[in-house]
Amino acid sequence: MFQEFAFDHLYINGEWVLPFDGETRPSIDPATGKPWNDAIAFGGPGDIDRAVDAARQAFEGPWGRLPGHERAAILRKFADLYATQADALARLETQDNGRALRETRADIGLHSQYYHWFASLADKLSGRTIPIDDSVHAFTTREPVGVVGLITPWNVPLMSAAWKLGPALAAGCTVVIKPAEHTPASTLALGKLFEEAGFPPGVINIVPGDGPSAGAHLVAHPGVDKVTFTGEGATAKTILKTGADTLKRFTFELGGKSPHIIFADADIDQAVNAATNSAWTLCGQSCALGSRVLVERPIYARVLEAFQQKAKRVRVGPPLQPETHMGPQAHSQQLDKTLSYIDIGRAEGAELLTGGARIKSGPLASGYFVEPTVFADVRPDMRIAQEEIFGPVASIIPFQGEDEAVQIANGTPYGLTAGLWSNDVGRAHRVSSRIKAGIVWVNTYRFIRWSTPYGGFKASGWGRENGIEALDPYLDTKTTVISKTGKFPDAYEA
Repeated sequence: MFQEFAFDHLYINGEWVLPFDGETRPSIDPATGKPWNDAIAFGGPGDIDRAVDAARQAFEGPWGRLPGHERAAILRKFADLYATQADALARLETQDNGRALRETRADIGLHSQYYHWFASLADKLSGRTIPIDDSVHAFTTREPVGVVGLITPWNVPLMSAAWKLGPALAAGCTVVIKPAEHTPASTLALGKLFEEAGFPPGVINIVPGDGPSAGAHLVAHPGVDKVTFTGEGATAKTILKTGADTLKRFTFELGGKSPHIIFADADIDQAVNAATNSAWTLCGQSCALGSRVLVERPIYARVLEAFQQKAKRVRVGPPLQPETHMGPQAHSQQLDKTLSYIDIGRAEGAELLTGGARIKSGPLASGYFVEPTVFADVRPDMRIAQEEIFGPVASIIPFQGEDEAVQIANGTPYGLTAGLWSNDVGRAHRVSSRIKAGIVWVNTYRFIRWSTPYGGFKASGWGRENGIEALDPYLDTKTTVISKTGKFPDAYEA
């Protein structure tokens, strides 16, 4: 479907249109540092205006009047089409952001289930009856908030789109999607599937563009009722300030510095499998990864040795090759950031066990490749243990006992995800209940599905994605009170 696809058009009001006040730009393949496509459409404020106007007309027109079961039918058709194109979408996303194809395929292969899940909720947005007394009938209804701006990240653009599009469309909203500047291609390609699924014009609009121009205009636009954003906390603060004048609603899925705790009574081999995978999958570019590995002192040396041995087995290479485990950093700025934090870790006195360098020789030299990196003897107050690196860097921190583990785990501004390994059921319950995170995995890690709510505590975000709770940010609650008597007392009776 995408072999002849032209990425030089925006998708607005059901049509493929050239940018009005934008441009076309090349998209860089992070595996080579060179363009893989010379003309990707980038919109400007005028294109955002067109998209928001189209979304508003669709919301107040055919989509806004469509019953839930009919919205569900279109979503299901889209989900089925998505499943047929999952492999092509995976290749496209890997080309754009450098994630290893084996990972992208596994991720995108599940996306159709997210859309099916949200389709199943579209006709179940019921309110409730409120018992008061015999004089009135009081009840609530749930109504869509309106036009939603979706701002997605560069690390997992299609996954983030599924987590936002699914509940927004199920709730009856219309949307304008602004994908990240570095990875717009796969989201633009979705427009072909939206067309084929039969969404009315204007329900979904796709406008890639720069954050300070197109993104800021989308956030400030008075015709946008809600913004949902996945990305950095600093950007979220700017979005809040920009959107404050129009009192928009916001959902934020922000950063993480997730603790991955291994107790001495755990199944160490399984724990190390999970901990190394969560350190280096997606080339470390995920806010949910267990980048802080907390290890109980009796097994500390054993875990360090296991990490070193696992690092030797990671196949770093061209991401489109199926045997590759880990591809490059997604863009040059992230490469520079990761390398700078490796320098910080050295300067802070952490022991560099393995990795710690850009690959500068051989066929990978022109790409943005970084070796799997492990720091040992990391103190909880070090910057590499406090700040989100977003690269393949694991910081291993020793601890002694449950109280110290919990103290270290909760000792950052973040609270997105956490994991712990223990064969003591009581300990699993005790520790997981004390960790300040939106999701805690016990004896597993990164198990995420359409029906499990996902989101953060503290600086890791506002609201939840996935699960039934994901629909709440896209709905308003209306209370209706109807008198059964039709009588109202005269307050001024003589």
